[in-house]
Amino acid sequence: MKTGLDLKNEELLLCSLCRLTFDNEQSEIIKDLTQKTSIWSNFLSLARNHGISALVYSNMSRLGLTDQVPPEIMNNLWNSYMMNLARNSGFTAKMTGVLNLLNNRNIKIVILKGLALELSVYGNSGLRQMTDVDILVSHEDSLKARQILVENGFVSKPLKSVFYKPLLNYSGKHLPTLTGEGFSLEIHSDLFGYKKSYLTRMLYDESIETDINGEKVFIPDPMMFFLYLIKHLWLHEMNNESQLRLYTDLVVLIEKHRDEIFKTDLTVLSEKGGLNEILASRLRPLRDILDISFPDHINRLIDLWSAQDSNEKFIFFLKSPKDNPSSDKAKLYRYHLSEIPGFHRKLLFVAGDLLPTIEFMKNRYGCDSKLKALLYYPLRLGKLWYLVR
Repeated sequence: MKTGLDLKNEELLLCSLCRLTFDNEQSEIIKDLTQKTSIWSNFLSLARNHGISALVYSNMSRLGLTDQVPPEIMNNLWNSYMMNLARNSGFTAKMTGVLNLLNNRNIKIVILKGLALELSVYGNSGLRQMTDVDILVSHEDSLKARQILVENGFVSKPLKSVFYKPLLNYSGKHLPTLTGEGFSLEIHSDLFGYKKSYLTRMLYDESIETDINGEKVFIPDPMMFFLYLIKHLWLHEMNNESQLRLYTDLVVLIEKHRDEIFKTDLTVLSEKGGLNEILASRLRPLRDILDISFPDHINRLIDLWSAQDSNEKFIFFLKSPKDNPSSDKAKLYRYHLSEIPGFHRKLLFVAGDLLPTIEFMKNRYGCDSKLKALLYYPLRLGKLWYLVR
């Protein structure tokens, strides 16, 4: 780990535990940091806020450090692990039913994010914290898949605006979230933006077949998965929703699939897709702070393209996960707008943001009546000016 970092012992310890494998030197560093850590309440708070408390419990147990940590801290971490294990096991069971419904209609499903990582790299249902399940289907099948699930008991959240209906396959966002029996599912048909739809098609076409409880499903190829997770992390940072959990996903994917990820093709695709700065600026703190080594051609990419303050922003975010300095919602809004093809569709996107449904307004502004919600519509003009200025 890079020396001279403005990090406390508990923050260094947390960073050191963001992986699945440890060599002897790393194990000794963790043992030393455990002995030096004194503000355990801060350590626990950071682990929770960054979504990695279950992984932290597992790693500290495997490294034989439980007797060096205050019992109440280990009990809290153990509770997080067990709750996570129960929740994820439930997700897997419910996803089996979803796959059965869609496989019977010959709809190819690629699982993404947490569940795909659990199957392909974490290897333990208790380690990777999840709040929902994300799947990728083709543009042609996305609305069909949604309709099948609605017909079988899932409830769809309403569209934010009627203007968004013609944009369902163009906005770069998932379809309205589906819920059923405490299980949330998001259907995607575009992961990289409409202008880079070839990257989504590559990920979809090159995905690898596996199964969940005997039901066929696909997971992304490691290199395309890595590139997608980088883009996903950037979107979360722009929206001030990121966690160390998302950086940890990158680390564990590298640990298992290093050679497959860092092929020359990664830099070629990054260059073609205009993702060099996004990629390099997320890899720099992995290299300099989380102590992940990269091949020479990736180090050159990092040195050439990463923002100079990447490490400083990461450290600030590590200390204050709910106040990410990389957040820029106005930039994110303009990005989504730029990715929508056609001027008429861009107008629909803006109109949808200006005039959402009354139900959205009631929920957004905490109104108990439609009349009160109507009074908040002028605020949408101010918000739009802020976002597109």
